[in-house]
Amino acid sequence: MTIWHALTIEQTREALSALKPPFAPNRLSGQDGARWPVMLLRQFQSMMVLILAVAAFLSFIIGDKIDTFAILAIVLLNAGLGFMQEWKAETALQGLKQMLAPRCRVLRAGGEQEIDAAELVPGDHVLLAAGNAVPADLRLIETVNLRVDESALTGESSPVGKTPETLSADYAIATRRNMAFMGTHVVNGYGAGLVIATGMATEFGRIAGLTNAIEETQTNLQRQLAVLGRQLGIWALAVSAIVFVIGWAVGHDLVAMAMTGISLAVAAIPEGLPAVVTITLALGMGAMARKKALLRHLQAAETLGAVSVICTDKTGTLTRNEMTVQAIWVAEGLFQVTGAGYKPQGEFLLKDRPCNPPLYPGLIQLLDTGRTCNHARIEQGEKGWHALGAPTEAALLVAAAKAGLQTPRPLTIIAEYSFNSTRKRMSVVEQNTDHLIVHSKGAPEVILPLCRYILEGGVAVELTPERRVAVEQIYTDMACRGLRTLALAHRVLPLTASLSEDAAERDMVFLGVVGVIDPPRPEVHAALMKARSAGIRIIMITGDSPDTALAVARQIGLSAAKAITGDMLRQLVDDELTTLLGDDILFARTVPEDKYRIIKLLQASGQLVAMTGDGVNDAPALKQADIGIAMGIRGTDVAKGAADIVLVDDNFATIVAAIEEGRRQYTNISKFVRFLVSHSVGEVSAVFLNILTAGPLILLPLQILWINLATDSVTALALSIEKAERDIMREGPRRLGAALIDRGNFLFLVMCGLYIGVATLILFHMYLEQSYERANSVAFTSIVVTAQVLVFNFRHLHGPVAAIGWLSNPWIILAVTAMMVIQAAALYLPPLNQILHTVPLSAQDWLIIVAVAAPLFIVPEGVKIFKARLS
Repeated sequence: MTIWHALTIEQTREALSALKPPFAPNRLSGQDGARWPVMLLRQFQSMMVLILAVAAFLSFIIGDKIDTFAILAIVLLNAGLGFMQEWKAETALQGLKQMLAPRCRVLRAGGEQEIDAAELVPGDHVLLAAGNAVPADLRLIETVNLRVDESALTGESSPVGKTPETLSADYAIATRRNMAFMGTHVVNGYGAGLVIATGMATEFGRIAGLTNAIEETQTNLQRQLAVLGRQLGIWALAVSAIVFVIGWAVGHDLVAMAMTGISLAVAAIPEGLPAVVTITLALGMGAMARKKALLRHLQAAETLGAVSVICTDKTGTLTRNEMTVQAIWVAEGLFQVTGAGYKPQGEFLLKDRPCNPPLYPGLIQLLDTGRTCNHARIEQGEKGWHALGAPTEAALLVAAAKAGLQTPRPLTIIAEYSFNSTRKRMSVVEQNTDHLIVHSKGAPEVILPLCRYILEGGVAVELTPERRVAVEQIYTDMACRGLRTLALAHRVLPLTASLSEDAAERDMVFLGVVGVIDPPRPEVHAALMKARSAGIRIIMITGDSPDTALAVARQIGLSAAKAITGDMLRQLVDDELTTLLGDDILFARTVPEDKYRIIKLLQASGQLVAMTGDGVNDAPALKQADIGIAMGIRGTDVAKGAADIVLVDDNFATIVAAIEEGRRQYTNISKFVRFLVSHSVGEVSAVFLNILTAGPLILLPLQILWINLATDSVTALALSIEKAERDIMREGPRRLGAALIDRGNFLFLVMCGLYIGVATLILFHMYLEQSYERANSVAFTSIVVTAQVLVFNFRHLHGPVAAIGWLSNPWIILAVTAMMVIQAAALYLPPLNQILHTVPLSAQDWLIIVAVAAPLFIVPEGVKIFKARLS
């Protein structure tokens, strides 16, 4: 394997000339999203759908074509709804994606050309300038003040200065200053490089390949529904077999018993459950989109609602990703600067009181140097103010504008000494009518030794050892507060002075120190408090420095007593790191492998983990996490492709809002699952007990399908759009692996179901003396009416309906009313009553049925009211 950064430029040319075509296109594989056939087939993979398909097959075998087509219709409806919602999400995601570098400039055939980035091949000579995305991995051969934002690849938030110099072979990727990597962005200067890798052979592609190799696992809801499906399938087969054997043993007709067995199997399985789950998740997907969270899979929201740990990046998620000058020290005092981001509005405070910057000549001189020694620009666009160029330089422009200084101002720069990792400073020489001014900015520990004087009261005075110590203490204190520090200095020279670097950058006048920070998002603190009350732990994992990470944690209220660096983390064995993960810590200076390892260990300890990220370096961890959350604005295509959810606004508060929505969805799913299962127990017990009495069929197979698909499912769907319960974000995350229906709930469901079955059986035999058709119609209607009464028990799982308001969900009132009207149509309107084999009922019959159904709600609601008063 060629170590490109350790080769000289000539050795690089020779190595590239030895490479032989053909070369693969400069594209990443596996980033096009799911193909539609795969997405469609995914809708048929649940256990519930398989059971319905078996029921349809059995109905077809015995010649019941109506039942067959009805069951198949619900299977196709379920698949169609799921497919359309996931396709819609995938299409929206593709609209969010921006190609890494659709066009680039190269030198070919002796001239400059602009070509598609996909056409690049090893050996191409690529030209780079500020604003360009790097289109492939390059060995740099020329740089002029070239600085590259590599945060998408390495996690390093500060732009990296570049040089064409040959480096040692053992340099890590984050320190290879003579390389530019695919997917990173040029923020300053210009340069040129030779393509040494394209597509999947790049560092970007290597991580994308690692991401593609990680297998996707089922979500929590998928696993729970699969378990429920298996349980219902076994339940249906067992009951059907028992009834078939008993009926045949007591002398019933074999074909009649086969029909009865099919009826029981159909009754035991709530056929509408897959469709109701799919529709509920689809509606939730729309609700999430309105909250600025784009779901790529239907089950993602429900899984997000169950997370117990969120591992989050800092830059742009917890913070604004807009560098801001927060403090300025000059000899006149320590000034605080208000405002955040690139909007040039804010005040200067001295000793916590507003002040007028022009009254302080030292402050104005520092701000003037900051705006002059600068290549950035700030502009106002449709989405507000934004920076063009290095973020720290943009922050200096904004601070100058807040003080009333024109940015940019007319000036003549006749020389520049560029920033690099060795110099750690930048200087420009400005020509005026009668003199030159050298403006310098850089690391305080670099600028201070170059200064002989310090500006006090607008006059340059000697920088004594005591004053040097005082300045050192100032920038040390700022760094301890998590501020990035920058020192500024200037020097006035005659027009005839030497402009060599050494001659210009000495005996300068020290102007002051600027403290810069990426400020927290204002809404993050409240979101963190809400997450904490919901029992969710937040762990910051950042590529930034430990001091900066701890400072941001303090500002937003994140519990973190200690910062663990990537180097410290890699010295720990898994058991030691697992123990450490139980403490209030954050992680700084991490690399992609660190994030991946942290998530694996959290999952191994029983946590359900969400991970946020934006760079290609985050992609493996995003895919490994139970829920991967990518940033829609600044996220790379690889990160978005690996994620389950894409945040349209890159905002941490959106995650917490999405968790609340996910919890609401899961709670409502559990409500209608309990409702449907309880009512299915009622149907099965009615049919089963009737067989034991040797009576005729109490319910026909088509009537059972009508109940399960036409009436129960619509009511359950209305139940699925209940609003979130008031204390939903004051409860801890549900236990990983917890069943949708626990033993206590199951007992209640069985009791309700047995009541429905026994009551329906009694009514059936009461009316059987009049006629079978009338008795069957009464039993059929009784089952439908009990469902409409039963549903109110599940509107509020932990209290009476009055606690959430009878009219808080008008859709359920409308659904119950509509189902009663539809059932009346099944009794009175031909040809529906002919297809369902029903006869009209009298008003007295209806009153009896309602009276029998009423205790289903009155008794449980009375118990809830009694418990509420006791508590």
